[in-house]
This record gives sequence, structure tokens and C-alpha cells, in this order.
Amino acid sequence: MLCLQGNGGSTLYALQRLQDIYGKAFSTLRVIIIHAGGWSQRLPSASALGKIFTALPLGDPLYQMLELKLAMYVEFPSQMKPGVLVTCADDIELYSTAENESIRFDKPGFTALAHPSPLLIGTTHGVFVLDPFEMSTNSDMATLPCMQFLHKPSISKMRDSGAVFKSPSGCFPLSDAEFVYTDSTYYVDFETVKSLLNVLKHLGPLDCEIDAYGDFLQALGSAATIDYTNNTSNVTKEERNLVEIRQKIFNLLKGTPLNVVVLNNSKFYHLGTTSEYLFHFTEDPVLRNELGLLSFAFSVQKNENSESSLGCCVMYSIFDPDCTVESGSVVEYSRLGAGVSVGRSSIISGCWVGPGLSVPDAVFMHSLCVNHKQQTRFVTVMFGINDNLKRTVESPASMNDLSYFGFSLTDCLTRWGLKKEDLRFSSSASSCCLWKACLFPVCTEPQSSFLMSLQMLWAIMNKSTFTLPKDTPLISMEESLQCKNLEEMLKFRKGLYNEIKQKHLN
Repeated sequence: MLCLQGNGGSTLYALQRLQDIYGKAFSTLRVIIIHAGGWSQRLPSASALGKIFTALPLGDPLYQMLELKLAMYVEFPSQMKPGVLVTCADDIELYSTAENESIRFDKPGFTALAHPSPLLIGTTHGVFVLDPFEMSTNSDMATLPCMQFLHKPSISKMRDSGAVFKSPSGCFPLSDAEFVYTDSTYYVDFETVKSLLNVLKHLGPLDCEIDAYGDFLQALGSAATIDYTNNTSNVTKEERNLVEIRQKIFNLLKGTPLNVVVLNNSKFYHLGTTSEYLFHFTEDPVLRNELGLLSFAFSVQKNENSESSLGCCVMYSIFDPDCTVESGSVVEYSRLGAGVSVGRSSIISGCWVGPGLSVPDAVFMHSLCVNHKQQTRFVTVMFGINDNLKRTVESPASMNDLSYFGFSLTDCLTRWGLKKEDLRFSSSASSCCLWKACLFPVCTEPQSSFLMSLQMLWAIMNKSTFTLPKDTPLISMEESLQCKNLEEMLKFRKGLYNEIKQKHLN
């Protein structure tokens, strides 16, 4: 896997690497590139391994997103000319076509899948501008030329560009009166792959993040203009030469065809945030029915009296007697001791929870194994489900503007007997955020790691106090990933696997 300058940069480098390996034979291949997920700041439980390895509540053992992606696209290679299929790891596309129809990737340039979506969904995804005179919502599928691609546009921008359509009654599963066509997966034919390799040649070594959707697709289509290159409102980190690089990409790709496979009878599910993840795995009856998702998947309850509420999701975990998981919550890759309770709308991932502990509502807790000062240690990070981990302030002096579980970060420090000057931020001090805040104690055991973080959390919730043991090291989520020990984390999962399999055999 490549972790380079954005999913656009990693796509270009992956193509170059394939060219180096296969030479002339590359022009005969059908390739799939799946963006594994980056830092995953909106769904931190996927940060250590990548979103492509997100567990799904079905299968024995569990399927991961990788298996689902390959299953969804199993028919595509037979309908593809040599080229590359590009997709993300945090979405699911389900569709149906007429019996005599199939999705074909055989046109020059780019060919993208398009799904009818509410306008609000369009503001956080890519939107296609199509000629209304060529549109037909009476068929399940049509392949059309695209005039323009909009990246995370405002609703007014969609309207001004002619991207908004009126919903016909009863033609496809969308109740909104208006809709737009949003993006998911796209294909690039081999001749255009050579153009992308030429882009990398002209750009040279990349020193800023580029996007495989916004920066590539916005350059395409008959109505594309260079104006978008100056719009950096949707950029997580704006580097100095980003606009210049975007302009080079536009000039190298302009005129390349962009075709859209309109899938009127389709649905696009995004799992990239904690709220989306919880909704689709615990509340969404449609996706549950379409994929056969389970409430209790590849897990063990050690006692028949163990119970979990309807509407929760438990995956790859072991429960001791009398545990409860309230509705709207997900527990994965965890071990819960006797009498543990998990509140509503929470996520527990990779944790070893000691007997009798109680986790509040709307909490994210995730344990990681780390290499700290050349020793194996454990850290349990905790955030509010609605916390914004990306929001930054200019300096530690402004930390009071950062909200943590609905409280100011300064108030939280006070609850733990710490002063503002005691809090360290990892990386640049000019960009302070919860992701970089060194809040999480480093412990010798996974159980003590979870307990200490939970005690800190309850001090916030109850407006009480908790004093950390003297000289306890504190690190950030960012640092936890930089020194993660994946071998030990996978060993913990292997232990769960062996125990679950043995129980199932018995």
C-alpha cells in the first residue's frame, strides 16, 4: 500500500510503479486501485489498518470491506477494456440493471458511475452536470457524456450549473422532489492512463496533496473551466503550490472525455464517518436487508443470560455474563468482562474492558498497541461521536476554542488536575487540534489503558476530578499511529479469533 500525497498522488505513483514492473504488458492489464483510507480522522477506528479493512457484520469469519468491494465488482473485468478502475474504501454501491444490460467500461477517457442522491449528499461528494435533453429516468441505466464535474458543491452551485433534476414518481428509490447524480467509482482506459503518467512526469516529485476525484475529474467534460483550481475551501491542508499543480493537471487533462454510467436504480452508502457508520450498521433497515447484515456477527456470549439490546451491532467480540450493549452502538474486536455496559450510539473498538465498567452514550473508544520508548505499551483514545477532530486553532493558547465531549478542552484539563501549559500538541504548534492533543495515557496493559481513559472520561461527564498517576506519559492520536504496533494488535485479534472459532465448534 502507498501512503503518499493524497489519494491522487498515491494513484499516480501506483500507476507509475505498475508501469515500471510490467512494462509493455501493462497496456493489456485490467487493474483495480482502492484508496485505503488515509488518516481516517472522521472514523478513527479505521486509522491503524485503513478503511479497506473495515469489518462488516456478516460472514464467518467476518467479511471486510475489501472482500465486499471485490464481490461488488466481480463482473466488471469481463466488461472492461484494458485500463484502471479507481474506487474508495468507505462506500458501498448497490444497483440493479435490466436483464439484458450490463455496465461496460469500453469508451475512451474516463467513465464514472453515477447515482441519484439528495441535494444534501451532493454537497459532500462529487456531482455530475449532464445534458437534460439526453437524460431519461425511465431506464435503469444509460451511458451519457458529462458536461462538467463539481466537487463538493453548494446547493446554489448545483442549481446554477444545471445539475439538479426533478424526481419522477416511482422510477427509482428516492423520495426527494429533487436530486443530483453523485460519484463513486470511475474507470480510466489505458490510453488515458498514459496521460496520467504524463501528468506525474510533468509535476515531478509531489510536495502537496492532490485528490483523485476533485483534481482529476474537475478537469474533464465539455464545460470544464480552470476556475476550480483556485477554490481551496474543501482542502484539508492548503499547501503553497497547490493551485499551480491543479492548473498543470487541468491543462494536461482538459479535452479528455468524461462519460457517466447513470444508474437510476442504485444506492450509494458512505461509511466514512462515525455517525454514518453507526447509522448504517445499527439503524438502517434497508442496507441491513440488502446485504443481510447481522446484529451479532462472529462473536461469543459466554452465558445464555448475556444480552444486548436490539439495534446494536457486535462483531468479532467476546462477552462475559450479563453484558449489555444499548441500541445504536457498535462493538468490534473487543473483549468485555462480566457486567460491562455500553451506552447508546457509542463505538468500542479493539478494547479489553474490565468487569463492571460502564461506557457512556455517544462515545468513541479505541485501544491501540504502541511502541513507546522501545517498549510495548497500550493507549486507549477517546472522543465524542460528534467531536470535530480536524478543527484547528492557531496555538495552544487558543485551546479553549476546541470542544471535547461538548466541553472546552481547558475545562477537561482542569478535571484531570492539569494546567494549560501541561498539554502538549504533537507536530506543528501552529496547527492545534484534538487529533494532535496529547491527552491519552500510555499504559502497560490493555485493560489498565481502557480503565484509565474511561476514568478520565467519567470525570468530564460527571464534572468531577481524576488525577493521573505521577509521570504518566500522554500521547496524541497522531503519535499513537506513528508508533503503532500492528503485529501486537493483530495478535490480540488472532486470540479472539481462535477463541470464537473454538466456541462455535463446541
